[in-house]
Amino acid sequence: MASNEPALQGLPTTEWAPAAEWIPSDGTEEWNPTEESVRPVRGRHRVVKQRGGGLARSSTVLGVGVIAAVGAGGIATAQDKPAVSISLPDSITDNLPDAESLPGMDSLMSEFSSGSDDADEQGGGGTANAPLTAMSVATTVGSTEETGAQQATAGEALRARILQQAEQQQAEVEAEAQAAAEKAAAEKAAAEAAKQQSAAEAEAADAKREAEEAAAKAAAAAEAARLAELARSYSLPTSSYTITSTYGESGSMWSSGQHTGLDFAAPTGTPAKAVHGGTVKSAGWSGSYGYRVVLELEDGTEIWYAHLSSMSVSAGQKVGTGDTVGRVGATGNVTGPHLHLEVHTPSGAGIDPAAWLRDKGLSV
Repeated sequence: MASNEPALQGLPTTEWAPAAEWIPSDGTEEWNPTEESVRPVRGRHRVVKQRGGGLARSSTVLGVGVIAAVGAGGIATAQDKPAVSISLPDSITDNLPDAESLPGMDSLMSEFSSGSDDADEQGGGGTANAPLTAMSVATTVGSTEETGAQQATAGEALRARILQQAEQQQAEVEAEAQAAAEKAAAEKAAAEAAKQQSAAEAEAADAKREAEEAAAKAAAAAEAARLAELARSYSLPTSSYTITSTYGESGSMWSSGQHTGLDFAAPTGTPAKAVHGGTVKSAGWSGSYGYRVVLELEDGTEIWYAHLSSMSVSAGQKVGTGDTVGRVGATGNVTGPHLHLEVHTPSGAGIDPAAWLRDKGLSV
């Protein structure tokens, strides 16, 4: 037990004096322990568990675990050392004071006495009033060693538990970090895939549009080539003309009530030409048509030239594109010189001559 009294410099030469009769020397002060000063401080320290923040919490727990491990290791190391026997000189042992005479020991001895009484009832005999001897000190040391061993075992268990919790929390933090990294990588890969898909779709759309444009241009070019070829093989029926009546017009001048052809007004004597090569089916007078020439083409289509002033071909004669078959006149039911042109299909139905000529690459 610690004391403020000066340590003995040698063996005492006189008998030990109680504290009540002790006179301090110069420069020393008497220490009078009280019940409050000798009362053991009891309590426990708690490690507050941190909430939120995995790494900070793991670091705190791990630090506490290290402190506990070091403390437990120190206790365990102390238990490994051999016990040291304590012996006192006879002059001191014989003059040891009674424990009850020490300040602040009354309550402690009372509790000890009550415990001894219980022991007497169970096993008989007590040690409440036993003097403080070397044997009692050895017994106290043995109890202290046993308590230290128990504390060391408890410290080792606490250290192992804290380290296990720290490792578990660290593993959870690492697992959460890995899951977050994997999620971020998956989202990045998905975004990249979507971006690539969008780029591929845009590229495909551009390629499709370019292909359609190219196909349209090719079709237009092919149609232009076809019409050019047809234009070279087909020809307008006359020149220096003016369109005065079109197909399907209504009027009292026509017996059917509608115009059945296309009128090219031109001076009398203007050459009327074959629009395509074929055979003259008929040539002669035809009532209200006046002088008329019927030209049959290779596909069976018939071209009628009416109101001619004269005819240059006869039935059965073959002609080529642009050959003269007659001349513009004003014969038959007319109001002035013009070429009345009609187009009939192989079945005999009349069609619009202007549309037929445009289909052959000719513009009227």
